[in-house]
Amino acid sequence: MPYRKTPFINNEIYHVYNRGVAKLPIFYNQKDKRRLIDVVNYYQFQGPKPQFSQIRRFKQLNFEKSPKIIEILCYCLMPNHFHFLLRQLKDNGISEFMNKVGNSYTKYFNTRHERVGPLLQGQFKAVRIEDDDQFMHVSRYIHLNPVASYLVKDPKEYQWSSYLDYISLRNDGMCVKEPILSMFRIGYKKSLEAIDYLLIDLPVVVSRRHTRPYV
Repeated sequence: MPYRKTPFINNEIYHVYNRGVAKLPIFYNQKDKRRLIDVVNYYQFQGPKPQFSQIRRFKQLNFEKSPKIIEILCYCLMPNHFHFLLRQLKDNGISEFMNKVGNSYTKYFNTRHERVGPLLQGQFKAVRIEDDDQFMHVSRYIHLNPVASYLVKDPKEYQWSSYLDYISLRNDGMCVKEPILSMFRIGYKKSLEAIDYLLIDLPVVVSRRHTRPYV
């Protein structure tokens, strides 16, 4: 595995993404996308536990009760790539999570579609979120990706992102939404404060048609 120059830091947030080899599709149908969502949800929890392909043999396995190694803040699955906004909770959490997700999904995809070889284009990419503005921009970018790529006209028409969870049209429980929602609330509050400030500075205009106070 190639050495990553910038190590992941616990409690920091990262934009993580990857695409198919030679930009080829990594999903052929909705079942493929559903499989990746299930794998992602499974491997965000701390192990050890059986491979995802074996969990049907362990009916009493309550992996959701285990601590998480990462938090998923938002995501979007596109035809030939994916985006995640992740917070690392445990040492090496993001690398462990992404490697297990990538290996598990590749094995599934190759078996199901009778292909061999790598599915994803090398090591996943990751960009550390440095400030609140970048945090808000990246979350918007991820949710608007299907619109920017002309897959839909409105992000709420696209079911393979976390946008539907953020507008309360779905609640699959996979994402931790509060960090992003709080940022947008702060932004909205600042906008209101700016409007109030402008209103205070506006000159008072008195109409000449009303020379006496209203009764």
